[in-house]
Amino acid sequence: MNFSETIRRPILEEMQLFEKTFATSLSTENPLLSSINEYVLQKSGKQLRPMLAVLSAKICGTVNLSTINAALSLELLHTASLIHDDVVDDTLERRGSLSINARWTNKIAVLSGDYMLSKSLSCANQTNSLEILRLMSNIGMELADGELLQLDKVKASQISVESYLNIIRKKTAFLFSTCTEVGAVSVNATESELTALRYFGECLGICFQIKDDIFDYQDDIQIGKPTGNDIRDGKVTLPLIYALQNSKLSEKDQIMDWIDNKEFSAENIQTITHFAHENNGIQLAITQMEVYKNKAIAALDGFKDSEVKKSLILCAEYAAFRDK
Repeated sequence: MNFSETIRRPILEEMQLFEKTFATSLSTENPLLSSINEYVLQKSGKQLRPMLAVLSAKICGTVNLSTINAALSLELLHTASLIHDDVVDDTLERRGSLSINARWTNKIAVLSGDYMLSKSLSCANQTNSLEILRLMSNIGMELADGELLQLDKVKASQISVESYLNIIRKKTAFLFSTCTEVGAVSVNATESELTALRYFGECLGICFQIKDDIFDYQDDIQIGKPTGNDIRDGKVTLPLIYALQNSKLSEKDQIMDWIDNKEFSAENIQTITHFAHENNGIQLAITQMEVYKNKAIAALDGFKDSEVKKSLILCAEYAAFRDK
């Protein structure tokens, strides 16, 4: 199944307008910035976040220019955060191609990310909605807070499922819930609709991030990015948390010692990956991911059946079943 095409079906015209406006928003007379922006457009992904905003608007009302500007703001902010993340994580590949920092330099990547972040706030301002501007302004703080929490030098033994979920709520789920909430706000949705879509987005985001963290323990070139990066960065994510909880004390102590002392040789990373598989960490993470997928779908129960609702449900299915 081609998830993206099926999800887009009820909002084809709206997404065509979004894509046209997105390209226009990145036009510039600066030759270097123009080259970077063109590269970003060529390598853009499935545009899940703007689709969530547009679908959330359409399930509550009629998509308007405020919706499109909000979707632009979300996609630009997400793109800026990816560019900055690649610099922070020393990532050289994004979606099977060179990252901005690898193709140009870290300095150029940071400045181009700053440019897109400023463009994002400009698009949010064009919605003429103080509530949308407030929601968009909060995202940057939450994203940075989540990343810093994960990078903090906390001993592996002190990282729990609860602390992990707190981190991914900030670094991923908050952006998804803002996508759905902003879309609904753009068409003056009711408070009950806003609450349901906000919760849908949060559960979807948690599901999405758990899937990403599972990918890090897979050796699959189809994923489109290097695996083992989280381990190399000392990030203890759900598959490893569950494996540590299920393992023998001797094995657990060795793994935690490597993580706490940042002993991430290629051999150690391979051993940690094998450890996560052998101690049921991957399967338990999949089970938890499916719990949040089902919570997301259940959050839509109050909306009448429609093609738009089917597409939102498919967004949750995609988050869980995607292969990259």
